[in-house]
Amino acid sequence: MKKISYKTWGTCSRAIDVTVDDDGVITECRYTGGCQGNTKGISMLVVGMKASDVIARLKGVQCGSKGTSCPDQLARALQESLDKEQSFDDSAEGGSAGK
Repeated sequence: MKKISYKTWGTCSRAIDVTVDDDGVITECRYTGGCQGNTKGISMLVVGMKASDVIARLKGVQCGSKGTSCPDQLARALQESLDKEQSFDDSAEGGSAGK
């Protein structure tokens, strides 16, 4: 189980807290700030989905001329977490291969 806390930028929401289980499925999603109906709706829709599917569907969604949106920020939070995890896995494998 992995808990992600992400400080958003360029949106009305200020932060996103997401929990992803060991199978990569989102079990909890909560926004701080933002348009309450929209952020609650997004949260309810993504629970039960694989993080990779959420990224594919929400990445790049725009809100007006902001260059991002609350859904896009969620995709970025999940992608950043996956990238860090992959980077850690790669460095761990490289570190053990040299021994």
